Amino acid sequence: MAPKHTNNLIKETSPYLLQHAHNPVNWEAWSQTALDQAKSEGKLLLISIGYAACHWCHVMEHECFEDEEVASVMNTNFVNIKIDREERPDIDQIYMDALQMMTGSGGWPLNIVALPDGRPFWGATYVKKQDWIKVLGDLFQLYKTSPERVLEYADNMAQGIIHINSIINNTDKNNYDLDTLKKDVHKWSNYFDFYLGGYKRAPKFPMPVNLNFLLHYATSLNDDNILEYVHTTLKRMAFGGIFDHVGGGFSRYAVDTKWHVPHFEKMLYDNGQLISLYSKAYAASGDELYKEIVEKNIAFITNELMTEDKAFYSSLDADSLNEKGELEEGAFYVWKKQDLISILGADYSVFEDYFNINSYGHWEEENYVLIRDTNEVEILEKHDITKEQLKTKINHCFKVLKKTRNYRNRPRLDDKILTSWNGLMLKGLVDAYKHLQNDSYLNLAIENAGFILQHLRQKDGSLFHNYKNGKSTINGYLEDYASVIDAFIGLYQISCDESWLEIALELMEYCLANFLNLENGLFYFTSKKDQFLIRRTIEVEDNVIPSSNSIMAHNLFKLSKFYPEKEYDHIYQRMLKNVEQNFSKNIQSQANWLDLFLCQELQFYEVAVVGEHFKEKVMDLQKHYLPNAVFAGTQKQGGLSLLKNRYHPQQTLIFICEHGACQLPLTHSKEALTRLQ
Repeated sequence: MAPKHTNNLIKETSPYLLQHAHNPVNWEAWSQTALDQAKSEGKLLLISIGYAACHWCHVMEHECFEDEEVASVMNTNFVNIKIDREERPDIDQIYMDALQMMTGSGGWPLNIVALPDGRPFWGATYVKKQDWIKVLGDLFQLYKTSPERVLEYADNMAQGIIHINSIINNTDKNNYDLDTLKKDVHKWSNYFDFYLGGYKRAPKFPMPVNLNFLLHYATSLNDDNILEYVHTTLKRMAFGGIFDHVGGGFSRYAVDTKWHVPHFEKMLYDNGQLISLYSKAYAASGDELYKEIVEKNIAFITNELMTEDKAFYSSLDADSLNEKGELEEGAFYVWKKQDLISILGADYSVFEDYFNINSYGHWEEENYVLIRDTNEVEILEKHDITKEQLKTKINHCFKVLKKTRNYRNRPRLDDKILTSWNGLMLKGLVDAYKHLQNDSYLNLAIENAGFILQHLRQKDGSLFHNYKNGKSTINGYLEDYASVIDAFIGLYQISCDESWLEIALELMEYCLANFLNLENGLFYFTSKKDQFLIRRTIEVEDNVIPSSNSIMAHNLFKLSKFYPEKEYDHIYQRMLKNVEQNFSKNIQSQANWLDLFLCQELQFYEVAVVGEHFKEKVMDLQKHYLPNAVFAGTQKQGGLSLLKNRYHPQQTLIFICEHGACQLPLTHSKEALTRLQ
């Protein structure tokens, strides 16, 4: 008699877990109860980790987890646990480290076999059905016949997981300096694709953290070569198929070297950061293309990833139903030539040249992915039109194509709300308002911040990590606090409403009390109030998203400028010192740390504006690219020491300060800007 199916994922709120709720596998969500069940039944844990927008997760689900034969093997010999990596990044970090130690690489779906206490001893990513059945059978037999071998390997693996995350307290003198940084960036640049942007390889990821640092580095140190690389990358991404020209929004990565064919899922965390990056690039260069990208990206977010309460959903899937009713990657986004001819009519010939409906823009079968190139002049000459006429034609084509596309089956939406990713998007809105000065961006930022405070903050001042259907089930991780504090510090600077800064300060104090590692001055990923598996992770490496510790160090740096009496400077300086040994070893995973290093090593200013016209002057200055300053403003008196005793009834004064020591006040923004630049 076949065992009864008891798939408990139907009780969850995560869209990814709910996608698996009707599998014949007896799935459980991660819990102590599931671990206890494995122990009491003498079974191993089979842990499978993925996320809703993951294409290969869907493939493995269809081939393995929906299959009765596979489910029988899994249910008989294992306690099966499904994890949404976006809900439980703490567990994902542990098992991703384990997989990389075992195989040298990682990815999702992330499949782990572990002892009942969670210690792993085998791992893989996507596995085909017959291989999956065989390996599970072999692992089960090994555990039954030679448990001592499994226990020894699992113990060694656990020790390795702990060891690779240990960070010692550095008591040496600071050895890293600007000359060393220049040498490291030069070495790093050997990997840069100066013609197509990104790295000299495929796939290509946007990596906004790296580009943000390189923009700061190149601008501050007058490195024209690196600055050109940054702008080449930003333009190629904006022209490529990785950007959805019709509806806005960037996909997670491109599978080729020219940014043409994306892996079509769209993630909130990418787009929030890219809104920040393109806003800064617009301020630094004045290039209207960057402004257009920011506007289209925000429009995409508000149209497709925003709730009525002004919170932001997590992602859109790469897959959607095609004309045959089958899930197909990119089906929503690609175009066939004959369809474009039929839809666009007389405008098709211009559109064809503009978006390369030719061998350059062809993907596979009859499908084209829209991609621009840099030579607009040839199109203007060929079609004998002006730049304005071309823009009008292309915008009209977009409207027609968008209307047509709206009749297609839409990609699946991951409608959970994550605090950390909302913080990144909120920061994007802050930077967009700062540099584009569109009031709707400020209004939306304030509404989103209000949602975070109302729905994602607990009564004791802590944060939740997730929210869906009016429910939060997971306490906040360091990434949640880091991104929200960062966004609220930014929100203060564009609104001059000190309440945002005060909340940022309260959240920072909560982190210092509940996340700080006293031995090395860095922050744990999990609160001391929560359980952890094998180790309390300390996340320091910057990736597609900056590490939670590097964001926290930035936050402490900025808060030390507003609240010098808190002596936060000692904490962030210790953090920097304890990670500086990694800078030269692997610079590409240290970019946000190095961005802070630049702030510390180069001149950095606190700008205080006091008087009747303080808001106009603050915004007049902030619209420029000034990575070397924080701003405070008030009409008469503010609560910050930076603003006290500076009011003059007849004038609005601009004070430029360093470490609290201020120059004589100025009255004109232009003069202040000259000093800051």
